[in-house]
Amino acid sequence: MDIAALVSKRSTCRRRGVGAVLVRDRRILSTGYNGAPSGMRHCLDIGCLREQLNIPSGERHELCRGLHAEQNAIIQAAFHGVSVNGSTLYCTNHPCVICSKMIINAGIVHVIVREHYRDDLAEEMLREATIMVSQL
Repeated sequence: MDIAALVSKRSTCRRRGVGAVLVRDRRILSTGYNGAPSGMRHCLDIGCLREQLNIPSGERHELCRGLHAEQNAIIQAAFHGVSVNGSTLYCTNHPCVICSKMIINAGIVHVIVREHYRDDLAEEMLREATIMVSQL
C-alpha cells in the first residue's frame, strides 16, 4: 500500500490524488495514478471542469478529463502486454462503479484499499463478482 500511496503523488487531479498498484505472486505488474490521458493537458494546468460545474464527488464521472488510477494501471498493463488476470489491486481509495466494472472484466481477484469511497453500486457489483475487497 505504501507504493500505491507513493504513486498517488504523481496525480494531476486537483480534487483527489489516487494511486493504484497491480500485483501477482508478489511482483508489481503495473501502476497507475489519476490524471489526463497521455499528451493531454492536465487539470493542474488548466483547471478542473468538475469544480467549475460544482459536480459533487462520486457523480457524473464522464465529466472529467482524467482517468482513474485503477483504469490507468489496467491500461498500462495492457499497453505493455502484461496480463492482470488473477492479480490483486492495491489502491489508495475504493474503486468507483466504472473502475469496478473494469476490475471485474480484467480478472482481478482481490482489491485492497486504504480509504473507503462510498459507491454502493461498485460495492454491490464487486460482491456479486465474488471479488474480495479488504481495507487496510
